[in-house]
Amino acid sequence: MSGAGIDYSVWDHIYVSDDEDVTHLNVDTGSLFRMRHRARLERMAEFQQRGEDLEHNLAECKSQLEEAQARLRELKAKKEGEEEEEEEREAEVKKTQAEVKKLKKDEKVFEKMMEEYRREEKKLPWNVDTISKEGFSKSVLNIKPASKEETEEEKEERHNTFVEKYDAAVGRQPKIPARQPSSTHVCEETANYLVGMCIDLEVEEKHALMEQVAHQAIIMQFILDLARTLQVDPRGCFRQFFSKIRTADEPYQVAFNQELESLKERVRSCAQIRTEDAVKELEEEEEEEEERQDRLGPGGLDPVEVYESLPKEMQRGFQNIQMLQDALSKLDPGWSVQDF
Repeated sequence: MSGAGIDYSVWDHIYVSDDEDVTHLNVDTGSLFRMRHRARLERMAEFQQRGEDLEHNLAECKSQLEEAQARLRELKAKKEGEEEEEEEREAEVKKTQAEVKKLKKDEKVFEKMMEEYRREEKKLPWNVDTISKEGFSKSVLNIKPASKEETEEEKEERHNTFVEKYDAAVGRQPKIPARQPSSTHVCEETANYLVGMCIDLEVEEKHALMEQVAHQAIIMQFILDLARTLQVDPRGCFRQFFSKIRTADEPYQVAFNQELESLKERVRSCAQIRTEDAVKELEEEEEEEEERQDRLGPGGLDPVEVYESLPKEMQRGFQNIQMLQDALSKLDPGWSVQDF
């Protein structure tokens, strides 16, 4: 025992037979060590089984003792009856008392055996199997989870969230003189945002600015395609794309220009459809307003609006005079048309 109060005596007897130099010329060293290790494990298992049997026997003895004591209390609590029943009860009490006495003796024996077992367990030398125990075990597999297919609602929600968060930052990109987008927001949402901006600009007849934004959108799309091919983050291959496009062969340049012209055509087509739909919607609104003006009565009221504001009973009454009269009779006597 050291002055600091730490007991180092537990290290005095460590059984390391697997590392001993005692070998035999006619026996393979590895086989000898494995045999010794197996024999030690068998002895440890037998010793542990003996302890488990003692604990089981002690617990069973205590359980039987509690049951016997409960029966004894019940017998003593019974009221005195006839003479024959009293003799039987006394005989049962004596028998149970003898059983309780024997069980108490057995309990003390088992407790003494358990104490001897624990003392013997403490004296056992440590070995490579008991000198330490694993505190915890944890395995982490760095596996990319399988991405599930998004629904149209989820895609729309993700796009709307992106637009709300980065609308100001992405919206400044078309105003940069150099027709090269920033690497800060290289993602699918930015590409979709730029395409939508192209359509808005074409509708507003800002053709030159539309072509500039379309060029950026195609650059963004090519970067995303390159990232998917290399299986890397799109921001990681941003400079790599521009290095490639500067030294690209003619087929690559032709493919880039074809994609750019194809996008412009699609943008013009979508813008034309949107313009036609807007004009059609405006014409329908104008027609509806003209029809409403034609329906107006002398007081400037629309008969359709007046009819829809009437109670349901009166609306049904316009199809039948009797029903209309019944509906009017149920109304408040002070009612007038001005109430509607």
